[in-house]
Amino acid sequence: MSKEKIRAKQSLMDQFKLTPQQMEHILGTALEHQADYADLYFEARTAEAVSLEEGLVKKTARSISQGVGIRVLAEDKTGYAHSDDISLETLQVAARTARAIAHRTPQTASVSLPVTQPPSQDLYALQASPISVPLQEKIALLPKIDDEARRYDPRITNVMASIAVEHKQVLIFTSDGKVCPDTQPLLRLQVTCIATQGTNRQQGSYGGGGRVEFRHLESGDRWRNFAHEAARQALLGLEAVPAPAGTMTVVLGPGWPGILLHEAIGHGLEGDFNRKKVSAFSDLLGQKVASELCTVVDDGTLPNRRGSLNFDDEGTPTSRTVLIEKGILRGYLQDRLNARLMQMPLTGNGRRESFAHMPMPRMTNTFMLAGEADPEDIIKSVSKGLFAVSFGGGQVDITSGKFVFSASEAYLIEDGKVTRPVKGATIIGNGPDVLTRISMVGNDLKLDDGIGTCGKEGQSVPVGVGQPTLRIDGITVGGTQA
Repeated sequence: MSKEKIRAKQSLMDQFKLTPQQMEHILGTALEHQADYADLYFEARTAEAVSLEEGLVKKTARSISQGVGIRVLAEDKTGYAHSDDISLETLQVAARTARAIAHRTPQTASVSLPVTQPPSQDLYALQASPISVPLQEKIALLPKIDDEARRYDPRITNVMASIAVEHKQVLIFTSDGKVCPDTQPLLRLQVTCIATQGTNRQQGSYGGGGRVEFRHLESGDRWRNFAHEAARQALLGLEAVPAPAGTMTVVLGPGWPGILLHEAIGHGLEGDFNRKKVSAFSDLLGQKVASELCTVVDDGTLPNRRGSLNFDDEGTPTSRTVLIEKGILRGYLQDRLNARLMQMPLTGNGRRESFAHMPMPRMTNTFMLAGEADPEDIIKSVSKGLFAVSFGGGQVDITSGKFVFSASEAYLIEDGKVTRPVKGATIIGNGPDVLTRISMVGNDLKLDDGIGTCGKEGQSVPVGVGQPTLRIDGITVGGTQA
């Protein structure tokens, strides 16, 4: 275990004035009604955000929160209680409350925590957390971004930029003897530009980050590239023509378009939906669900990525989980409760937004592996279709797999060439059906730049997405062309 993680454990224990022996007693109280499992999740979070609009820094914010969540599992029942008041008395009350929700016949239980912690990964060991950089340094970067975007083209009439950083310490005690401390940094820069030409007004956005130091934004002129890309997308909208509508071949670009894979397919592979048999992928393990060109993985072990964690919010080390292998469904994403009930292995995907939320199966970094096709050949193979480079919002029905996504950057493909940009294009389909329509997979796998946030049942967690260039045959495109 790294010195930083040992310090994280000691810091939280000292801060809350608690001892391992007291944690053993609390877990014992939680297990008294013949529960199967219990855990304590301590969290101390410091977050900071600054934003600029119309050339002025208009908002700065800093928040500090701390609390603990106590969970008890008994068969398929979950009892959960949380508090931002961390004291021995409060913990006892919370343990009894969670125990009462997930109850069986009372019995005496005892827990013994180990002296040494289990080995863990070290995916984001930083010299300095982004929260440690002075606020003035963060504020100073915003006018530079504003100036860079406006100098890109005089038609850029407004720039909105925001920097958000987070420093989170967690400490997890489990009734099966794990003590898991971690310090989790997070950084995100978002740039949005407005381009105006006469009465035509268009918007473009770009950004990125990860579990990285603040200087990550300066490395390789990254913040300049984000500003230029947001400006370019806004200007592109001024030239765009109405998108066509109908059934056609769609080529998805590499990187961020993986958000469609995340939403339309990834959620349907989470354990809770499949245990309850409400997913379009329920009971299909070992069966063909996609083109043999498709291999999809969820990997929470990629260093410094936004969706990566040393261990999930239940203390299970994250892993690389193959979900679909050459078209065959191989696995689901699991947290502790659903893995136990489904008699499947843990995958390290139990995640929660904060101490006030129960963990559930969630994605980390989800992407399709590269194929063998040259991206240029994929474009050349399409006589008439749509090339979707980036996506905005969308909606998905987990049970049916049906989805609707709006393309924020897309082009016509005519006679094997990318031609005019279009606006108002929506991609409409069914996740499982789309997987079978993938006819070419590029060799250009790319992950997003680190800006994704996933929502599920009111909880938001940072995630990553990615994919290579894909050709999808016969998918419905909604457009505005008359």
